[in-house]
Parts: sequence; C-alpha cells; structure tokens
Amino acid sequence: MEREDLPALRSLGFEDSELKELGLWEPATGEPSALAEMYVRRSKKKDTLSSLRSHVRIMCEQARRDSTQIRRVWFEQKSASKAYVRREEFESATAAIVAGLSKTLYVLKTSRLSRRGMGQVGLLLDTFEEKKARIYVCAEHLDSRKSRMVLAFLSEQARDQAKDIAEFTKIGIDANKAEGRWTGGVTPFGLESPKGSGKLRRSAEYPTSRRIAALLLATRTPASIAEELNGEGITTRYGKKWRAQTIIHLTMSPAWAGLVPNRERVMDENGNSTDKYRRTAEPLMNAHGEPVSCGEGVVTYAEFVKIRALISGRSRAGSGSAIGDKRRGIRQPVTILTGLFKCPNCRGPMGNGGRNYNCRNRAVQGPSVCPGASTQRERVEDAMTQLWTAHILSLTPESETIQNIARRWLQYRDPAAEDRKRNVTAALEQAVGREMRLEKEFFVLGKMDEERFDRLREQISGQISALKSELAELSNDADLSPLMDAEALTAIWNGEGIEGRRALLKAAIKSVTMAPAKYKGDRTPIIDRLVIDWRDKETQRSDEEWETAFANVRRSSPFGQPESR
Repeated sequence: MEREDLPALRSLGFEDSELKELGLWEPATGEPSALAEMYVRRSKKKDTLSSLRSHVRIMCEQARRDSTQIRRVWFEQKSASKAYVRREEFESATAAIVAGLSKTLYVLKTSRLSRRGMGQVGLLLDTFEEKKARIYVCAEHLDSRKSRMVLAFLSEQARDQAKDIAEFTKIGIDANKAEGRWTGGVTPFGLESPKGSGKLRRSAEYPTSRRIAALLLATRTPASIAEELNGEGITTRYGKKWRAQTIIHLTMSPAWAGLVPNRERVMDENGNSTDKYRRTAEPLMNAHGEPVSCGEGVVTYAEFVKIRALISGRSRAGSGSAIGDKRRGIRQPVTILTGLFKCPNCRGPMGNGGRNYNCRNRAVQGPSVCPGASTQRERVEDAMTQLWTAHILSLTPESETIQNIARRWLQYRDPAAEDRKRNVTAALEQAVGREMRLEKEFFVLGKMDEERFDRLREQISGQISALKSELAELSNDADLSPLMDAEALTAIWNGEGIEGRRALLKAAIKSVTMAPAKYKGDRTPIIDRLVIDWRDKETQRSDEEWETAFANVRRSSPFGQPESR
C-alpha cells in the first residue's frame, strides 16, 4: 500500500530513497494528535523544484522534532491573495484537520499560508481552536496556540506585501506598454515576439494574415474568407479549420496593427479588482492621443480602423462578449442607387429586385397604386458612374459637392492623416471630459484641495491647447486639384465599396428618375433616359470644359460605353 501523495512527491523530483529518509514513503498511522498535514504552495513558475523540495525538507525536520508523522503533503500552484481564486488543496488540507484526521498543519511561511490577512486566517484559527488543532509556521517558528497575535500581525503584513507586489507589477506593465513594449501573451496570427525583444515582428504566417486583411479591405465577409482558406487547406496556427469568428477575433486586436492593446481590469461583484482583463479592442493612446506602437503589424492603423468599420457595418449590436458586443449579421447592400432612384410613374423608390431595379410601390401595394417600372441594374449603375464622374469634373473647386467629396479623397490619398485627425479629435474630447470631471471634484463634491486642483487644471489646459492647435493644423484646406483629374476621380470611385459609392453619389445627387419608355421596345440609351437632380448647378465649368471632361471619363472609366438599352 502506497501513500496517496506519492505521485505529487515524485513530481517534485524526490527519489524514493530520500522519501524513505524523510518519512514520506510509508502511509502514516497513529492517533490524530501524532499526525500532521503539510501544505506546499508554489506562488510562481519561477519557484524552482529544488526550492520546493527544500521547503518539504524543512517541514519534515520540524515534524521529526515534534514527533509527528506527515499524513499527507498537499501541493498546488495557486495565488494566496486573490479572493476569487479557489485553492482546492489548501481547502482539503484544512478539511482533513476539521474532520479529525490530524491535529497539525505545517506551512513554511505565513505568506505561503495566506495573503488575505487576518480576515481569512482569523476564521481558520477559530476553527482549529475548536478542534484543538494548530498551525505551525516553520520559518518563523510560530505555533498558533501560543503566538496567535504574532501570526495575525504577520498575516496582515503578508496581505500588505501582496498589494505592493500587485501595484509594482502593474506599474511595470504600464511602463512597458507606454514605452511600446509587447508585454506578453498570444500574438495575433501573422506576428511573433522574439523572446526578450519586447517587440512584435512579422512571422512565417504573415503572407496568409496579410491576404486575410486584403480580402477584408476588398469587402469580403469573414465567412467567405474562412471558406476560401479551408478550401485551399490553409489552417490556423494550431492546425484547425478557419471560422468566421476566428477572423473577427483577429480584426479586433490592435496588436494586429502592431499597436499596444488597451485592457480593462475585470472587477468582481463587490467592485474589487481581479487579475483578469477584458479586451477593449482599442489601442493604448499616449498623452498626445497617438496610438502606441510595439513593432511591426500586419495592417496599418488606418487599415485596422477601416476593417473594423466594415465588420461593424455588417452587424447590429447585441449582448456583451469578450471581444466587445456580440453582433447579429445584417444583409449587405448590393445597389448603389438605393434611396436615390425614383419610379417615373409614382415617384416612389426603385429598389433591388434581383438583377433589376423595380418600383417598390408596385411590388408591395400592387398595380392599383402604380403600373410599375423596371430596368436592368447593371446598365443603370454603369451609366450613373459615367454621369456622376463627368458632373464632378465639370464643377469648380469652390463647389460644396467638391468640398464634401474632398473629405473622402483625403481618406483615400492620405488615410494616416485622417486617422490622426480622428485620434486628435477623440483625445480632445477625452481631455475636455477630464477637465469637466476635475471641476466637478473641486467645485461640486469638494474632494480636492485648491493647490492640487490648480496644478491638474493647468496640465489639462495645456493638453487641450496642444490638441486644438494640432487639430487646426490637420484641418487646413487640402489641394483639390486631384479631384479635377479623371483618372484620380475614377480611382476614388473604384476604391470604394457599395456604401462608399452611395455616399459619393449622395454628395452630388438629390434624386434620379428614369424617364418612361416612349413606346414598347424603345431603344433609347438608358444614359439619355436618366433625369438627375444635381445638388450643385451653379458652379459648373463651361460647355467646352464639360465636353472635354466627359471625353476623359469615357477613356478612364473601367465600365466602357453604356449599353444601348
């Protein structure tokens, strides 16, 4: 018959011969007063097995002096300071004493017993006193039956040390993050962090990860990307099949863009902090409102923002989850004229009817309301592309429409500058919010002295002034000459998805109506049947300039000539 704790003792590296010398080979027998439990806790992985074996030897030597046998050694690697962490082996050790199997619990130090202070240790001592049992702390030579007050003091000291350790650890992690160092954890697919470097770099997975990014930027859905990768036999880092949710998780990590992720500590039901963190899917910002980089990324910050916007645009918010809000998918738009295209008969909306645009009033309310109208979707959108481009080229730089489209051009031409502008705007809003909270603390709640209030207000005011100056510089008027060029304008159009093209059309158009056919089989080109209500009618170029622009559009347009009917 062998001891129940023999596998645990061997896992600590003890040889059978040494276990016999320590009295840990044969099962312990005798009266409970002559038996004891031993609790060994490994607080960190860096505690070597040799040090743990020395802990056992010290407690066995004390047991020999006390003429007691170790009934069982209880070993675990758990925190002793966090209330939400359940220590099963510790509970089993104390339960054995409460059950009357033994009368002594050996621990090496008070900190190994508990770091929760007298609140936990005091209750344990009361229970042991009722059972006429004791706790013996070998390093400090403390017997709970004789030194209860000293043990209480040391347990409170251990509790304070735990708080200091947690605070120092947090300060160290925050400092590393602020300096742009990768603080550890699983790196996003496509990146790795060489040991000791504290930086991210691209790995052998990068080509596949970059391909995922390119497909997402091309408005492909995560589900279709996962299907494509699985069809080619490409697996995840762990050799598993791709799923849409896997790709969504990837896009929610700022580290994918080579940025330090921002985290929020999870609180328990009593408002106490735990050692668990919730990802906010937002990068850590420095004092100037800039995202903090920690090395190379698969995507740029601008691409990261755009991909997240595309993902969010395909879903509607639901209940919370680890990556933000759980979201339900919504049908994606496939037509660019929705909301603009009007029926020639009832002036109602023309909507998607498969391959055609159909009158929605006719489809929903019947022929008694509208006789209906229908036209092929592809040829209408091709014609609108040419008409819109030619119209934009006919406008002067002072046109309000040009100014609106210029904002999209800036995002297309210099997305980093636009992202920086958004970051500065967000940082400015946060700084103003901090200023308001500071004033509330001082003027309303009275929780702050005047000297500290003045010092903090001066710092925040300086931040606000600096952000306002930078925002004004970023908001300077841009060179609009690229919008006067047919090729550049076509590039803007081709670079947008359905939603982007809708926005570009709405910036220039109030509505589009298709003139009814003159007779059955009317072969009038669709481009001549479209009646467009433009927003800008007074800031156009001359007729000669317009004809030149339209000719340039025909040469630059990827769609070619529109169909004749």
